[in-house]
Order: sequence, then C-alpha cells, then structure tokens
Amino acid sequence: MEKKKPIKRHEALKPLSRDHHHGLLLCWKIRQGIKFKVEPQRMKNYTDWFKDKYLYPHFEAEEEFVFPVLEEEDPLVKKALAEHRRLRRLFDKESDFRKALSLIEEELDAHIRFEERILFNEVQKIASPKEFEEIEKKHHAVPFSDDAWDDHFWEPKKK
Repeated sequence: MEKKKPIKRHEALKPLSRDHHHGLLLCWKIRQGIKFKVEPQRMKNYTDWFKDKYLYPHFEAEEEFVFPVLEEEDPLVKKALAEHRRLRRLFDKESDFRKALSLIEEELDAHIRFEERILFNEVQKIASPKEFEEIEKKHHAVPFSDDAWDDHFWEPKKK
C-alpha cells in the first residue's frame, strides 16, 4: 500500500485546515451517535451549536477570502459553493433529523476532503504572496472547544 505524504499547507490556510479537522471530528461524533442509537434531537442540538459557532463562520471565511483567489467561474469554486449551500440546507433542516444527520456526516466528510485535497491545493498553486497576506490578515479562526458541552452523546455509556 502506497503511503500518502502529508499535504504541506501554507501558513495562511492552516487555520482553515484546523477547522476542517474539527469538521471531520463532528462527522465522527455523528457516526458514533448513530452507532449508539442516540436520540436524534441530542445530536441535532450539538450540530446546531457547531454550525452557528464554527461551521457557518468557516464557510463565510472561505467564501470571502479563499475562493476569490480562483476565478468566480472556476469549477472548483462552483462545486464548493454548491456544497456549502447543500450543507446549510441539511444543517438547517427542522424535520427528519435522523436522515439529515446521516447525510451531514457523509457530505461534510466528502466536502472537507475535496477542499483539503483539491481546492486548497489549487489555491496554493496560484495565490500570490499578497493574497496569502490578505487571508492571514482578515481571517481569524475561532479556537475550537466543546469542553462546556455536557452531552457527549458520542462516548460509550459507562457501565
């Protein structure tokens, strides 16, 4: 099996990549919740908190500071924007949470991997030093913490 080399991420994009890590952890937490047959509303409470505090601000930062490095009509940007719209619809769904959570888990995971492996790599190839400087200057990631969140539905029940 061929071992993949880690992607060398430009300093300006590292905070967004860290956000992606937390998004992948959210996908894992949803998978765990589904595996443990957790009541969907408990998971929805967490995903609502996560989207408002971290995910939607992350989408806005990408759309405002990163995507403009590429052309507006670039197929990668169009794909990423379409996925952002689709994910917003899933996160904002007010009924049939179980199905929406399952789709969020699948689609957010695929979206993050697309951005990390393809879109960000393309941005790194063509961004000028000035564009990277602008991203660094304007985007300030919110440090992630869910320590105050009491309902760790993703952890196995203690016996």
